[in-house]
Amino acid sequence: MTPAVLRYSAFTTDPSGGNPAGVVLDARGLSDDAMQRIAADVGYSETAFLLPRADGELDVRYFSPLAEVSFCGHATITAMVAHARRQGPGDFVLHTQAGRVRVTVDAGFVATLTSVPPRVDALDAADLDGVLAALRWHRDELDPALPPAVAYAGAWHPVIAVTTRARLADLHYDFDSLAAIMAARGWTTINLVWREDVHTLHARNPFPPGGVVEDPATGAAAAALGAYLASQDRLPDDRRFTIHQGHDLGRPSVLRVDVPVDVRDGVRVSGTAVEVVAGD
Repeated sequence: MTPAVLRYSAFTTDPSGGNPAGVVLDARGLSDDAMQRIAADVGYSETAFLLPRADGELDVRYFSPLAEVSFCGHATITAMVAHARRQGPGDFVLHTQAGRVRVTVDAGFVATLTSVPPRVDALDAADLDGVLAALRWHRDELDPALPPAVAYAGAWHPVIAVTTRARLADLHYDFDSLAAIMAARGWTTINLVWREDVHTLHARNPFPPGGVVEDPATGAAAAALGAYLASQDRLPDDRRFTIHQGHDLGRPSVLRVDVPVDVRDGVRVSGTAVEVVAGD
């Protein structure tokens, strides 16, 4: 029997905005193949499958239309808002392939995930050249204050910052070339960013590994970006910032990021989620 699949959109209050994800609230008894088929049928960039545990915590698995992924931020937000609307707000513990993730859902159904301990590594110069060639971008368009790197907070994301919003808006990349580089390196999305000011960034995230040209809101990349900015000493004094994503796709999304003094405690990413119904 096929379980009910809910459809929610994360980081928005408008069903036509944000990043949609499928949610299966109780996936116990589903095989890996069944989960993959459901995710392919749903067609969103990810579908989250919750598996309730005897200890009250949750195992969670995430599938794109093409493959299982270790962690997905926006699908975590959607899944836990959907779960909390049925079980009540509170604090939840999720066990993912990337590790243990804590999520709090407040009375207004705003969800905050705390990532696994993040990491930031250098981006190899040859890899950067390959990515820029696939993007059809040039080194002189990059922001020297935010040098390219690779950041992790449950999934790996190169961080590439540009100097203008116009450069970020003009994104017409070679899908197959970028997909090949990302597959070879195990990257999930490319986090392309422009910093408007210390509290405001704009992002776009190509997602070829999931068979998706672009992700309209990427929670895992937002957490990784928080760790990256901390590593570059580019956080504001309050260590909080907002990411605007999805505007160039017509699916505006707002992600709020809070970086602890000790990033090993995990980066916090907050957002709302709204149910998507037929016709939205």
